[in-house]
Order: sequence, then C-alpha cells, then structure tokens
Amino acid sequence: MITTIDNKTLVIKNILEKLYDRYNHKNLIKPDPLQFIYNYSEPGDMEIAGLLSAALAYGRVEQIQKSLIKLFGLMGDSPFEYVLSFNQAKRKKLQNFKHRFNTGDDIADLLELLKTILKEYGSIEKYFLNGYDESHENIIPALTTFCNSLLKIHSSKYKENKGLGYLLVSPANGSACKRMNLFLRWMVRDDEVDSGIWKSIDKAKLIVPIDVHMGRLCRFLGFHDKNTISLKTAIEITQHFVKIEPNDPVKYDFALSRIGIIENCTGKHTSACQVCELNMFCKNR
Repeated sequence: MITTIDNKTLVIKNILEKLYDRYNHKNLIKPDPLQFIYNYSEPGDMEIAGLLSAALAYGRVEQIQKSLIKLFGLMGDSPFEYVLSFNQAKRKKLQNFKHRFNTGDDIADLLELLKTILKEYGSIEKYFLNGYDESHENIIPALTTFCNSLLKIHSSKYKENKGLGYLLVSPANGSACKRMNLFLRWMVRDDEVDSGIWKSIDKAKLIVPIDVHMGRLCRFLGFHDKNTISLKTAIEITQHFVKIEPNDPVKYDFALSRIGIIENCTGKHTSACQVCELNMFCKNR
C-alpha cells in the first residue's frame, strides 16, 4: 500500500515511463489529428496544419479526420502558401465546409488572420512570442495574448464571430483550452511523436491538454477531484506532473491518451483492467 506522497509519486512516475515507452511512437499517432502535421515537411506548413488540426480537434474521431482531410484537400500541397494567397475566391470554396459548431466562414476568418500575421512576422511562432516571457510561471499569459490579440485584429475590421472565438478559445474566460494546449504541445515538445518545430519556448511551461478521458485518468491518479475541467483544474493537474517531470510536465499526455484510444478505456471496469498499469489506482474509485 502506498502510504506517502513521495512513494506514490515515484510509483506513478515508473508507471508513466512504462506507458511512454509503450505508446509514444510515431506509428501509433493515427487517428490522432496530430497525424496531419506529418503530411508536410516545411515548418511553415506544419505549424499551420497543427493549428487547424488542433482547433478542429473536438467531436468524434472519425468526424475530425473527415473534416481535416477535406480542409487540407482544399489547401493543396502547401498550407503556408495557401494562407499567404488567401482571397475571396478561396473563401467561397470553403462555403460548404462544416465541422460541428464551425462553418467555412469561421475557418476563412481564421485563415485571413493567419495571412495577416504571416505577412508581418513570417511564422505563427514569432507572432506567439509577442506574449511570451521566460519569467512567466507557465504558458497561459502567452496563450491568452495570442488568442485575444488575434480576435482583436478581427473585431477591428468585422463584427464578432462566435465561431472564430470557439476556434481561438482564450484562457481569459477560465477555459482549460484543451485544443490550444494540444497545439502548443505538438509545436514545442520534440520527441518521436511531437514535432518540436518551435525552438523558442520552454516545454516546462506547457499546460497539460485535458479532455474528458485525461480528466478521468488524472482524477484516478489523485491529481484533482473535480467533475468538470476548468483552467484552474488543468493547472492543478499540470502541477502534479511537474512533481514527476519538472522539465517536461506534458511528456506523458500522448501515452495516457492512448489508453482511451487504443485500449478503449471508458472508466468502467472490464477484464482488460487487470493488465492495465493504472488499475491499482482506478479499481477503488
């Protein structure tokens, strides 16, 4: 029986390392929307593919893939060049695009914003750095500046677009911002799974992207006791991962999420639970 925090932390770290070794491999990325980044080799294409893939990473896995295949099919061989040359003709071709709460106009508005910043800064990373400060405890202030500043650019020219706000959800309203934190993980971390094409941001400042599945597993691990995930809860969960891996708290996100995607974990006990490393934590929940 685990009786002290230090011992529990060590046990969890050993388990997470085993999960990382088992699941953190490029051949296991599909059907994760991260897969679309690797359809490209140029950083400019990859970061645009990453932002769009993360922004639409909600709903059923099959629908996410279908929507992204359609979107990138319209964008051709280079999302970067497509964005730089985005115009009314290309906006019109997006009219029939639909992904749950978002329309083609939402995507077009986002692409126009990206065109604006790419023409001035050359990359999404350089624009993101406007709000980044090494003295900040975590990435939240920079992410807030990134999302809010883009929405401000849009509102200075057009009326409010709630769909665009959903694509660029800001931490300012208390949201856990799972999709934006997912995008940052893909860009900043560098291993067999994450691209690491952004070189200017410390991965130690990242926040764990929390969806329903990750929230449930982290509750089993004793990292939080909330029924719904807010920004405050996401930070609380991340702080527990900091104790385990202070220089890379988001390291285990992909591996843990595979438990739900590959092993079909729903939080309910099945025969498969007997061979799951996390069984010792969740069986008594």
